[in-house]
Amino acid sequence: MAAPPRARDPQSVLFACAMNSVRSPMAESLLRHMFPQGLYVKSAGARKGELDPFAVAVMDELGQDISTHRPQTFEELEDWEGLNFDLIITLSPEAHHKALELTRTLAADVEYWPTQDPTTIEGSRDQKLSAYREVCDQLVMRIRRRFAKVGAASG
Repeated sequence: MAAPPRARDPQSVLFACAMNSVRSPMAESLLRHMFPQGLYVKSAGARKGELDPFAVAVMDELGQDISTHRPQTFEELEDWEGLNFDLIITLSPEAHHKALELTRTLAADVEYWPTQDPTTIEGSRDQKLSAYREVCDQLVMRIRRRFAKVGAASG
């Protein structure tokens, strides 16, 4: 049996991290703002978490409001609308294992983008915010690189 075509130009993207409270909602918002046309973007977590106020603050600095984001698990997303994604981008080892489990029965590509968890950083508010900004900057660069051709005029 031939392998399915790779999702070079995915129409639907799911970002996943451990608790859908920092990295994946940031990535979801960034991709949605960079490529507002033609891409369906969601995020989920391997476990249920609470939206992180530092993530909200850092995204707010970019003019992106994620304060209404409600963290959800893969299972909740599947119950609500199914997991019909061309591409699942995992940002934590836990989410990656979960995505690989799920894609045994789904025709979705999985890419692993190891991304530091900024919630582990100790220190002052400024030090913590700096860690979150760093994660945000890394996500911006990876998203630009990965999706550079999406939405660009061909020719």
